[in-house]
Amino acid sequence: MKGYLIENVTMIPVDGRVSWTVGDIAVAGDRILETGEGLGAKYPELARVSGKDRLALPGLVNCHTHCAMTLLRGYADDLPLMEWLETKIFPREAHLNGEDVYWASMLAMLEMIKGGTTAFADMYYFMEETAKAAAESGIRAVLSRGLTCTDGGGAGRLEENVELARNWHGKAEGRITVMLGPHAPYTTTADYLKEVIAAADEHGLGLHIHLSETQAEVGQIRERYGMGSVEWMESIGLFEGRHVLAAHCVVISPEEREILVQRGVGVAHNPQSNLKLASGVAPVPELLSAGGLVGLGTDGASSNNDLDMFEEMRACAMIHKGVRLDPTLLPASQVLDMATRQGARVAGLDRTGSIQAGYKADLILLNLRKPHLTPMYDPVSHCVYAVHAEDVDTVWVDGKMLMKGREMLAVDEEKILYEAGRRGNDLIRR
Repeated sequence: MKGYLIENVTMIPVDGRVSWTVGDIAVAGDRILETGEGLGAKYPELARVSGKDRLALPGLVNCHTHCAMTLLRGYADDLPLMEWLETKIFPREAHLNGEDVYWASMLAMLEMIKGGTTAFADMYYFMEETAKAAAESGIRAVLSRGLTCTDGGGAGRLEENVELARNWHGKAEGRITVMLGPHAPYTTTADYLKEVIAAADEHGLGLHIHLSETQAEVGQIRERYGMGSVEWMESIGLFEGRHVLAAHCVVISPEEREILVQRGVGVAHNPQSNLKLASGVAPVPELLSAGGLVGLGTDGASSNNDLDMFEEMRACAMIHKGVRLDPTLLPASQVLDMATRQGARVAGLDRTGSIQAGYKADLILLNLRKPHLTPMYDPVSHCVYAVHAEDVDTVWVDGKMLMKGREMLAVDEEKILYEAGRRGNDLIRR
């Protein structure tokens, strides 16, 4: 049996039953066989991995990002969303080409893997290049082509997204999932959204959309249609009978919150991006209390400005306590669940996001021999309030080791840094 046994490791299984424990994790192929104490005698053929001074977690799931926007990291800061998009980002993005997107995606995946993220959901264009990068890097990816129609190019973009699904859905040993990506209410029309819905149903694909991100967006939709963005999507039938990943959901009414909960819509909460762009703070505690499904995302590196999910967890836990003046809101265990098990559900990933038998072996080990992690009374608390991305020591996806001792094994880190830096500098001059 080909596999490995992580021995005597402190682990947070995120299984809904045990907060943390100490024991072994047995892995064969792409699956976790078993967890427990003293498994060495049961699986003598498995290669041994020492768990000394290490903390095992399920790999983190970034539910909403834009990989290729790493090339625009720091290019346009301290602006409101629409000004940021229309005067800075969209004009630069018009000069991007496929090779740019490939190397920018590689840079994002390098950053995510080194920060303990083993799966992500992405929406952009030139997505064939992002798919190639995901296949080569070894990470798990949920990919969609951003679909807009206000300039008359909607049909071609939808066909691109469908072709992406034909070429990549279920590929790279099953690590790549494809969704359709209607960009947002303000960049689409009802007729176009119905075309996207029909294509999703025809090909058995989910949908990934930006939704209710700002007051300006919701005001625009309310002026056009007499209802909020979520209500408009409900009236079109977007949520009915299919998996939907809705990014942001910052500006929603109680009635819209109920729609999201009842329809089982997965919400990607992006606290740092929403704060930086002054979009507001999503009503996450209320969504969760009502039984909603909420994961965490970083958004793109040009509006965050990194892809660090540990930072995102910390921001999520603290923001809602501060805004509502309640320190008991979103405890560490709940936030860690959002970044792993619940995030996997938001992204539509099956049997991922937890350390338990039969689940995918998407695992990370943190190095606990750090001043800021000493002493350790509660590993769950440390993961949310103290751990840094640089504490991630080892990463596996599908049972394959992608990083060991902070050294990347699947990709050439120096080449990625060189190419991405060169292309970013060139992009700004185009």
